[in-house]
Amino acid sequence: MGFPRLAALAVTLDGAGDAARVLLVQRRNPPDAGLWGFPGGHVEPGETGVIARPRAYVDNIDVIEHEPGGALRFHFLLAAVRCDYVSGVPVAADDALDARWVPVEEIRRAALPLSARVAETVARALRLEELGG
Repeated sequence: MGFPRLAALAVTLDGAGDAARVLLVQRRNPPDAGLWGFPGGHVEPGETGVIARPRAYVDNIDVIEHEPGGALRFHFLLAAVRCDYVSGVPVAADDALDARWVPVEEIRRAALPLSARVAETVARALRLEELGG
């Protein structure tokens, strides 16, 4: 299969501003095993237990890893999409260790081990909210 592989990240917010919570999952598998990040990839309906409505494009995130010899192991191009929470309770699917709502303040303090660019992407999504996006 060719590279990059395209996938999406659901930056799902419940609430607004500093009072917002963000839906995060703890990854079971590489890359980022054990780290907390947005649900994404090839998400199946009902996989997170949460229903959300997409609102706006936030950013692209490149995830690139090379083998020790320098060969490309993988390259994912992830489109981060700002979503509004509609209903449901977070559940961890088979590729996640845990899933839960995380207060924005915990993300800012890095209270959890986060995947790269989670805090930055949440900040962008919140700015979009302030701008009406």
